[in-house]
Amino acid sequence: MIEHSHSTTIRVRYADTDKMGIVYNGNYLTYFEIGRTELLRSLGMPYAVLEQQGFQLPVIEAHIVYKVPAEYDDILSIKATCKMERGILLNISYEITKDNILLTIGHTIHPFMNIKSGKPIRPPQIFLEKWNGNHDYSTKEEIRA
Repeated sequence: MIEHSHSTTIRVRYADTDKMGIVYNGNYLTYFEIGRTELLRSLGMPYAVLEQQGFQLPVIEAHIVYKVPAEYDDILSIKATCKMERGILLNISYEITKDNILLTIGHTIHPFMNIKSGKPIRPPQIFLEKWNGNHDYSTKEEIRA
């Protein structure tokens, strides 16, 4: 089974925190989205290109386990790892760490969808070519503000 991983880092913004000074729980889904977007970009298939080609990847399932809270100004590493299930669904797992301490884990599941019809489809050829390519996709990216 082909699996692709990518890591990126972000700095927690003040706006991401709640009254207690920790990252609001719903913001972890935004962090997952950052990880997912950068993973697709590392595959040579930015999400914007998928949309230009007429495809989307809606989230049909999301799961988060909170272990240790993140706080304002923390630098977080988001590792996203993607597998294709049953040849039609992307299962993307996430690990968010700070200084090698595991803060949060989770996953999201995505079917491919045709934008015009709004119906699920098999992965488009343009995506499969990138998915099956012989490239090093396990990369690390600079800190995003």
